[in-house]
Amino acid sequence: MIAFTVTATSPPLVSTGGARFKVLAEMFPSFLPKQVENIRDPFARKLASRIERLPVHVSFSENCIMSSVVKPSILQSETSPVVLLHGFDSCCLEWKYTYPLLEETGLETWAVDILGWGFSDLERLPPCNVASKREHFYQLWKSYIKRPMILVGPSLGAAVAIDFAVNHPEAVENLVLIDACVYREGTGNLAKLPRIVAYIGVYLLKSIPLRLCVNVLAFNGITLSTSIDWTNVGRLHCLFPWWEDATVDFMISGGYNVSAQIDQVKQKTLIIWGEDDKIISNKLAVRLHCELPDAIIHQIPDCGHLPHVERPSSVARLILEFIRENCKVEAQSLSHH
Repeated sequence: MIAFTVTATSPPLVSTGGARFKVLAEMFPSFLPKQVENIRDPFARKLASRIERLPVHVSFSENCIMSSVVKPSILQSETSPVVLLHGFDSCCLEWKYTYPLLEETGLETWAVDILGWGFSDLERLPPCNVASKREHFYQLWKSYIKRPMILVGPSLGAAVAIDFAVNHPEAVENLVLIDACVYREGTGNLAKLPRIVAYIGVYLLKSIPLRLCVNVLAFNGITLSTSIDWTNVGRLHCLFPWWEDATVDFMISGGYNVSAQIDQVKQKTLIIWGEDDKIISNKLAVRLHCELPDAIIHQIPDCGHLPHVERPSSVARLILEFIRENCKVEAQSLSHH
């Protein structure tokens, strides 16, 4: 039996448990940018202290890629591993509030940085197009996770998840898509920009004013001090010297265009959506629900574009209920054979 006890409060109100979550600067992995020490949020600090790099061998690079992940503290075989992706130009620290809630229930929980973003070592820059991202994730899964997973993709991570599930169905048992960015036609006109213009755009992408503006759009009514701290968390990976090259490479490659793959998804899917998403309309949640062959949908009231940051307890509860329900159905079908 999986125990599940969390409070349904928004992250800034979650009790940090005092000294229990205090993480000293010297406990951060040495490869993280030193600005990690400026982050105040105890949950982000705790998760950052657990990031490690694992070697992943891929066909498109002579060297293995030291790839950043948060590994589960418990490896178990009773339920499928839960693997958390992140959105566009983000990292595993998106899961600072929801990751510990999932882990507390006993689920084997991984948070994986998509190639080109996050905290992997890309000093020898590999291609960062869709095919490379897919192969890198597949090789990481094959080397370390090794069992069919419940793959969770928020925002652009939902496109990553759909592309992966259609191309490697043996690796994915179920999907969870959160405020899914799956109807955009890749990076569109950005793919046609001269490289120098693309670099200017990407430089702006890591600017603090732009990221503060995105926070206003993405979240419902957070304080300025919280917004500044979340901005510091969200742009930490942008401080690596190769980040701009990797992001420009992705933009010019054309990006994800998965709308034609949606009806090819065979896995049962949970769709979670913030009702007040100002970035991707929740009308698209209904469209996605109609187009996926086997899906259920839950909308979260008073919630913006990133429910796993804004309403972590609700997201953790929905994922757990989805897993339990699938386990129950599986057990019933086995008993009937």
